[in-house]
Amino acid sequence: MPSATLTIDDLYRLAVPGDPRLRPDGGAVAYVLVTADREADENRSEIWLAAPGEEPRRLTRGPRDSCPRWSPDGRTLAFLRPVDGRPQVHLLPMDGGEPRVLTAAALGAGAPVWSPDGGRIAYAGPYAEGEIDPHAPVVADRLGYKADGAGLLRGITTQLFVADVATGETRRITSGDLHAGEPSWSPDGRRLAFTASLDDDRDLVVSAAAYAVDASGGKPERLTGEELVCTGVWWLGGRLVVSALDAARPMGHTRLYELGPGGPRLLCEIDRNVMTGAPGYPGAPPRLHGDEIVFCARDGGFTHLYRLDGTKLIGGEQVVAGVSAAAGRIAYVAATPYSAGDVMLLDGDGAVTTLAAYEPEGVRLFPAKARTFTVADGTTVEGFVLRDETRTGPGPLLLDVHGGPHNAWAPVFDGVHLYHQVLAARGWTVLMVNPRGSDGYGEAFYTAVHRAWGVADTGDLLGPIDTLIEEGVADPDRLAVTGYSYGGYMSCWLTTRTDRFKAAIPGGCVSDLTSSSGTSDLGHLLAVHEIGERPAGLSPLTYADRVRTPTLLLHGEADDRCPVGQAEQWFAALRARRVPVRMVRYPGASHLFIINGRPSHRTDYNERIVTWLEQWIPTAGRPGSQS
Repeated sequence: MPSATLTIDDLYRLAVPGDPRLRPDGGAVAYVLVTADREADENRSEIWLAAPGEEPRRLTRGPRDSCPRWSPDGRTLAFLRPVDGRPQVHLLPMDGGEPRVLTAAALGAGAPVWSPDGGRIAYAGPYAEGEIDPHAPVVADRLGYKADGAGLLRGITTQLFVADVATGETRRITSGDLHAGEPSWSPDGRRLAFTASLDDDRDLVVSAAAYAVDASGGKPERLTGEELVCTGVWWLGGRLVVSALDAARPMGHTRLYELGPGGPRLLCEIDRNVMTGAPGYPGAPPRLHGDEIVFCARDGGFTHLYRLDGTKLIGGEQVVAGVSAAAGRIAYVAATPYSAGDVMLLDGDGAVTTLAAYEPEGVRLFPAKARTFTVADGTTVEGFVLRDETRTGPGPLLLDVHGGPHNAWAPVFDGVHLYHQVLAARGWTVLMVNPRGSDGYGEAFYTAVHRAWGVADTGDLLGPIDTLIEEGVADPDRLAVTGYSYGGYMSCWLTTRTDRFKAAIPGGCVSDLTSSSGTSDLGHLLAVHEIGERPAGLSPLTYADRVRTPTLLLHGEADDRCPVGQAEQWFAALRARRVPVRMVRYPGASHLFIINGRPSHRTDYNERIVTWLEQWIPTAGRPGSQS
């Protein structure tokens, strides 16, 4: 067993695979491998190929290659690579030769989608009429004029394009004020399906529909009614499938429906949330596996692969992120307690092969152990306890609150929260709880914080701490709290409820729900559908005079989801009350910077958490300083 424990500097040694794509004959998997480049201070992405019985080999050298997609005959691999700073579709011949640039999109192309005959590639990409002047006034007539990670949109929309593979000639096939989702080809190659919201008041209500448009252009045909809010659409064989929310409960579970003459038909009735995949929300779009449709959904903290009858095809203590199916096989990436991701292959007979393993070499990782806790009102919540089990007696404990509020912790190594492992090696217990509002425990549990942020879930977070204190694991005088996004909100909120925490570290926080509703890119929709008419009553800022906990605020300067003003307000409120407080702002960093931001920022974020905790809370052999 390795004796060395993980350090934050190991971020530069981690390699994390994603977006696996199985060759049509099922014989090999192309995937993206992401590493951190210290010298360039950027995340490097390359495309690799893995096959049974062979060592993985690099297909492209990056530094920012992504979205590998096989041609129907498996002879060409399309992928995205920047040209003059804009991602463009490239074509790599698999029988040898250099990649050929296919597109020359003014603002860049999106993920390539091959037509069934292999003669065309469709994509959803940014578009604007004329040149974008970064210094011109920005005029807004409706909400939705900005987006986290993109900033001010300045009239940029997302349109569908089709490129001819032989000539590179590209045609824009949609127009108008819309943001089209990734397209899917009809089996005959004549039409493209996509999702978009074209309603006049789409900035005020949750709405999106599935559309189909002729592959040569024309007016899109709406395929779904107002009862569904569509998040994705795919032609799977001869079936047209959408992932959608119930418009009457837009903050509930996502489900799968098949579209037909009689209207949408629910495909699977399990009480679990369909996960089509997004940063921080692992999963994959539904896939056609032989004659059946398979899809990802969350169960507890884990994302697993399901059949339509509700049984699991891939389960166990792993998080599935990315799925591809071909020739009776399934390729996927699985995160485990000891790896942020391995490339796996499931054969038709149920045999599983690891094609590429990316466990950190020579490092001992502490696995998180699942626990159930019964809180004051009798509700059972699941949590995960990460610690060095060789240590005895009560020690310092860090409560880490997940985001969302509808995300969920899983007991796997994620490569993002490196401070968990560092703290465990230094004698800390890290407690991760999935309180009410968390995904993976049914829709009633998922929606239990509706219009009750902080109120409904506080007991779910504090109760497990009491249990660990009673068990002699946690020292009641050495408790701390942190979290990101909604977890940052709860880190602020909890310090207005209790003085038991000796240190708090809100990351990407929200402190004032009133101002957030007008400044966040999703503020209005969250205010209407999540928070309700009592934003002040649910805002930590309302109760700032109760806070005594030394607080470290970590926030991205370019965060449009939880704008940096939220950290500024909390910083000012605590400083005015002479509470020890420090604010750290990361220039150019969006809300997701702790996942995909500059390596130097991610390293700094992790290091500052450890330093702040050790400043205010002593550990064995590490006396704390209160100055």
